[in-house]
Amino acid sequence: MINFSVIDRDGTRKEVEVPEDINLNLMEVLKASEYNILATCGGMALCATCRVEVESGLEQLQPAGDQELDMLDMLPDAATESRLACQLRVNQQLEGIVIRISGDLA
Repeated sequence: MINFSVIDRDGTRKEVEVPEDINLNLMEVLKASEYNILATCGGMALCATCRVEVESGLEQLQPAGDQELDMLDMLPDAATESRLACQLRVNQQLEGIVIRISGDLA
């Protein structure tokens, strides 16, 4: 199992546990867990409405790709900890990380 923490927009923190072989991205897991994620583009890294802030564990993740970086560069309030949930595969790299949901509201 992969365990990580999610801090919702209202500050509520919950632990999330998903199977290692789930073969989804973080956006899909958050939506399935009933978090209010807009994800307008459906996970194509074209809208940034699934943006999260990695509060702990950023060093564990693969660096953002060019398409993700281009999208984040267009956001005036994006920080070095900002990532698009649609671009983060659910795998052992997510173990123990803490993310805060920060994308647009649905």
